[in-house]
Amino acid sequence: MTTDTRTQAAPVGRQGPRSGPRRGSRSSRLRWLLFAIGLVLALATVFPLLWMVLGSFKTAEEVNSPQLIPSTFTLDNYVYVFSQVPFARYLFNSFFVSAAVTVIALWFHSMAAYALARLRFPGREKIFLGIFATMLVSAPVTIIPTFIIVRTLGMVDSYAGLIVPAIFNAFGIFLLRQFYVSLPDELEEAALVDGASYWKIYWSIVLPLSRPILAALAVFFFLANWNSFVWPMTVTSDPHLRVVQLGIQSFQQQYAADWNYILAAATVAALPTLGIFFVFQKQIVASIKTSGLK
Repeated sequence: MTTDTRTQAAPVGRQGPRSGPRRGSRSSRLRWLLFAIGLVLALATVFPLLWMVLGSFKTAEEVNSPQLIPSTFTLDNYVYVFSQVPFARYLFNSFFVSAAVTVIALWFHSMAAYALARLRFPGREKIFLGIFATMLVSAPVTIIPTFIIVRTLGMVDSYAGLIVPAIFNAFGIFLLRQFYVSLPDELEEAALVDGASYWKIYWSIVLPLSRPILAALAVFFFLANWNSFVWPMTVTSDPHLRVVQLGIQSFQQQYAADWNYILAAATVAALPTLGIFFVFQKQIVASIKTSGLK
């Protein structure tokens, strides 16, 4: 019996020490594979931005060349963009519309989300389900009905036509409601015992606690409206109301395009976007974790 036991236990003892290095080798290969995939994706993401920035310093003769680094750096493209077209006006229009939509949307969305998350009233869940269902409708489907409503209200070719339709966003209400549902009930109950009204609770307790999620939403709303192109092109024809994305498009003609000017204008338009992302990237990641959306 003793001999058989030793005979059977010997192979098990031999496999133990060998399985450790094998698993470590597989884990190391997997890490290197993931690192290589991540590196390729990072280069694929950064390379277009690098091409845009370096191309903005090229001359018109060199901008279409495959050479990445310009042989002669020039700032004439930026001078042309700001001197020959009212590009500063386009930047102001985009900033004004984006900031107005962001502030107004956060104000209304936070109140709607608080009511849907913390107040009890008939039909609350049905109202939230109806708002949530609008996220399933793609934006191009709503452009024509929205334009008919805006034209009926006389808001075509105006800042109101650019701002008002962009205020409602079901994603903002959904994200804030998810955050408000997670707040402890004891905070609200203690405030009610002290005689505070629901408006006082919203203004003095809920809103200050919402600063991180509001900051993340502010980034989303501002960037979405800063990069908006289809709706401003649909609702405006006045050159004084042209936003920055339409201003960049004006450098492209039907059969030709001034790519050196387009790259310079695109670089200027991308600076606020990149700056906001690097400053608020923690809030953006936190909001994605909260909502579960990607």
